Amino acid sequence: MAMTDEALRERVRSLMPRAREDLATMVGFRSVHDPQQSPPEECDRMVDWLKAAFSELGFTDVDAHETSDGSKAVVGHRAGPEGAPTVLLYFHHDVQPPLGEDEWDSPVWSLTERDGRWYGRGAADCKGNIAMHLTALRALDGDIPVNIIIVGEGSEEQGTGGMEDFVPRHPELLRADTILVCDSGNFAVGKPSLTTSLRGMANIVVTVEALSSAMHSGMFGGAAPDALAALIAMLATLRDADGNTTVTGLDSTATWSGIDYPADAFRNDANVIDGVDLLGSGRVSDMVWARPAATVLGIDCPPVVGSSASIVPKARARINLRVPPGIDAEFAQDALIAHLTDAAPWHVKVSIEREADGAPFTGATSGAAYDTMVDAMSRAYGTDVTLMGQGGSIPLCNVFADTYPDAEILLLGVEEPQCLIHAPNESVDPTEIENMAVVEATFLREYATRR
Repeated sequence: MAMTDEALRERVRSLMPRAREDLATMVGFRSVHDPQQSPPEECDRMVDWLKAAFSELGFTDVDAHETSDGSKAVVGHRAGPEGAPTVLLYFHHDVQPPLGEDEWDSPVWSLTERDGRWYGRGAADCKGNIAMHLTALRALDGDIPVNIIIVGEGSEEQGTGGMEDFVPRHPELLRADTILVCDSGNFAVGKPSLTTSLRGMANIVVTVEALSSAMHSGMFGGAAPDALAALIAMLATLRDADGNTTVTGLDSTATWSGIDYPADAFRNDANVIDGVDLLGSGRVSDMVWARPAATVLGIDCPPVVGSSASIVPKARARINLRVPPGIDAEFAQDALIAHLTDAAPWHVKVSIEREADGAPFTGATSGAAYDTMVDAMSRAYGTDVTLMGQGGSIPLCNVFADTYPDAEILLLGVEEPQCLIHAPNESVDPTEIENMAVVEATFLREYATRR
């Protein structure tokens, strides 16, 4: 007889010490897919651990497939009953760099419990989701009435496109009826949510040149063109006085029709300093889910310490443009390039390098998998499910949609706002791992009966 919801919950709860042990091991692997920031052996150790962990759970042919960017995708299959539907479980096993180990309140690569949360790089994004997968599968104890494929990406955080190239080259390896992209999360701790909208992105690097060398600011300042001042003037045109992104040709007036994001909650989630205004003339949900947003990610120019009384001859900046559904990412990148080129003062020399671009995405909001997942979430959390957007980008979602047009694609996971993913002091709430493991286990045992 199938487990009751209560029995499944107790089974998952009994497995939480194992989940913590799994996560502690994974956080210990410094799996940053960049040899300049972490030894490649760290990524290999992570891959070997995943192969062993999923093989132990009955997955066959679990192997590491090298992708075009040199990363390794972990793929494995677990057969269900004949004629059963297939569910693809996606995760990524690489992580962001620490961004300054001295900015952390506990060791970056050691899972540390503090105030009920588990801290460490990757604790939420995305190794917390791997712990959730493993816990859900263990809870079912082999009684899984669907076929399951796992695919773990090895370079998601670097955005170098290895998996986006791999999927269409190996369509039969990953073909599924439903794809669970577990690199998202809930609106808040304890508030079950499905992400139905992702902004795309369009990155560029703009370089401004004005002089062939640095020149003394006393002798030449006032008439000699200043490359850094020109760059600052160009970047200033990307927002108006209210903070709205103002790239010529891009609509910055769209509104979000789903759940609102209360300003007070956002201020807390975003760690906004008291007294500092939020940006934009719309609601928070409009600004972060429905409208484009330009962010200056970095500037190359002389640092304050060591700078001299010289006019800067050359400066450059890296800019990230988030693109909402309804706007083509390539069109947005073209618009950003044209905008900055037109904004350049004094006929300074401007060159612009195109970096990554990724299309926005809209997930499933109907179908057997969607209905099963909403029911599983509402039962596990004891409350209604929220449909929300995410300001971030997951270009692979569009590749999945193009390669498997009949598959339902659902975005979910353990990464709620307090996790501070991509920032120092990343953490996960273990109750989210527990609850989402119950959700996933419930989905896997009931999905086949709903088709």
